[in-house]
Amino acid sequence: MSLKSRPNGRVVVIAVLGLAVIAALFFSAPDLASAQDDPNIAAQGTLKANRIDVPNVEILVEAVDGSFTGSVVTGEDGSWSLLLPEIGDYRATINADTLPPGVSVKEADGGMREFSVSGLRPQPVLIGLDGAIEGAASGTSSRANDIEALQLAVDGIKLGLILGMMSIGLSLIFGTTGLVNFAHGELVTLGAMMAFWFNRTGIFGNTYHLVISAIAGVIILAGVGGLFDAVVWAPLRRRGSSLISMMVVSIGLSMMIRFGAQFQFGLTSRSYRDYAIQKAIDFGPFALVPKDLWIIGISLTILIGVGLLLQRTRIGKAMRAVSDNRDLAESSGIDVERVIRIVWISGAALAGLGGILNGVTEAIAWDTGFRFLLLVFAATTLGGLGTAYGALVGSLVVGLLIQLSTLVIPADLKNLGALFVMIFILLIRPQGLLGRAERVG
Repeated sequence: MSLKSRPNGRVVVIAVLGLAVIAALFFSAPDLASAQDDPNIAAQGTLKANRIDVPNVEILVEAVDGSFTGSVVTGEDGSWSLLLPEIGDYRATINADTLPPGVSVKEADGGMREFSVSGLRPQPVLIGLDGAIEGAASGTSSRANDIEALQLAVDGIKLGLILGMMSIGLSLIFGTTGLVNFAHGELVTLGAMMAFWFNRTGIFGNTYHLVISAIAGVIILAGVGGLFDAVVWAPLRRRGSSLISMMVVSIGLSMMIRFGAQFQFGLTSRSYRDYAIQKAIDFGPFALVPKDLWIIGISLTILIGVGLLLQRTRIGKAMRAVSDNRDLAESSGIDVERVIRIVWISGAALAGLGGILNGVTEAIAWDTGFRFLLLVFAATTLGGLGTAYGALVGSLVVGLLIQLSTLVIPADLKNLGALFVMIFILLIRPQGLLGRAERVG
């Protein structure tokens, strides 16, 4: 197998794309004034107890600073919506006296939820309820528990697939270079922000549909990955820098990008213009909004494509060869530096796409990738460092554990369950689920 170097023109193109995203990050802040003119300064939600709509319940909404107080009553389908005077922080509280018999607020949050309104879309507010409406069909409670578990499992698979998009790139980078890249989370943030830049802020006054914005964001992130390798990591490799030194560099790079994003993007969470509010499709035991179906479908397609690339193509086989034994791969005629460059490009693109898909379901924030970084590390370590398939399996396990753990522990602690299981499995199998045991010494 022989993969020869090609002219450096590609490096120039990659560098231009990377510089474009850096310029966008530090010199083009989102247009907040237009957000304040958006008519969707509102809060909305649906009250359910064991998946049954709860009507005629009063919800009090007040500004955290006390400048506004309002109320709204849920409709027959449990839904409610309330216009708010301005962007800011609010608090929604259920009037427990208006709850029907058999239904009560969750003790964990006391029927209260704090939220922030950005003005880019009506802000969804989820307030949990316990119990079931009296007079519902017999067996409703136990069936509802089963339905809730299945719904959480589906949500866990969706989360696991998004984590898989983020984790595979990190695993491939570690496999080919041995580097634990702490800046990988910031690639997730940059992907989401670049799509937001095209979709909301606009380029030269023009905004684009989210599909076009997502494609542009992924292309730019591929350029960023190639730029970082050409400018930072390749010179460090040529100088023989230790992996510890390179890891410290990745931490510094992570902090630079993260706080640069905070400076330009601000502390307020934002959302894409398209697919913000959708009606869920009821599949019987679970329900999903159309965008979640697309997220699952796109993630599966991309991950299957990555698997086929690794198994069936020359560059994929070269990646696996470099990951298995770099010296042997180089002696076989493989251009190791070119393979590593392609790994950085594809890994950054996958991380950016993962950030975009997550941004479709959740708000985008300056620290989105940093909050995902620990889960990405957990998934990669659980599956086996350096193995793409292990990263995918570990991501699915982590995603399922995170969502299903809310059946027994408060939602605010749901990430702990996945981390404890990771520790337990690694105590039994230190190389991870699909990793290979190596002899040292």
